[in-house]
Amino acid sequence: MNREQGIQEIERTRIMAIVRGVKEEHILSVAEALFKGGVTVMEVTLNTVGALPMIHKLQQQWGDRMFIGAGTVLDLDDAKQAVLAGASFLVTPNLDEEVIRWSSQEGVPIFPGAMTPTEVVKAWKAGATAVKIFPSASLGLPYIKELMGPLDKIPMMAVGGVTEGNIKQFIEIGCYGLGIGGSLINLKEIEAGNFGWITDKAVQLLAASRN
Repeated sequence: MNREQGIQEIERTRIMAIVRGVKEEHILSVAEALFKGGVTVMEVTLNTVGALPMIHKLQQQWGDRMFIGAGTVLDLDDAKQAVLAGASFLVTPNLDEEVIRWSSQEGVPIFPGAMTPTEVVKAWKAGATAVKIFPSASLGLPYIKELMGPLDKIPMMAVGGVTEGNIKQFIEIGCYGLGIGGSLINLKEIEAGNFGWITDKAVQLLAASRN
């Protein structure tokens, strides 16, 4: 899936699945479960054991139908390794303008983490595709809404604390996308081989977002 198709999928579903701590033996089944549930965008965090081989495998098996990226990209070395492994987009928890500029120059969509208005503007000016407001779970919906007041021209993503109970609220205030981890990628269910749980949760999240 190329850059344009991937961006279209984010804008269509608004959901980016955050895959952290999943074992390599389960990763293809997780991708299939997400796809069946209608979620077509997923990031594998680099602090997951075997993340780079998993990204490579996902790109080979699902890259034509899903937008596969790398998360928890901390620096330029991480970014280059992730793209070399096959990541089609990058997500960072921090603001590293060098990483943003490099990604922009390489044509790789980049969603850097930022918290303050100053950080959000810096990330956007450096070339961010959209800015990830992190940690959203702690900052909360009202904080993101306040940020969007004066910075309404900058697309923002909420990451953390998004569930089927509040996803519509995040979309209604204008969030470009929503990074969803633990409430969608349940490690206990994955270990039990219950990948249908992920599919069902994906369906519920999408339904709630469009209700």
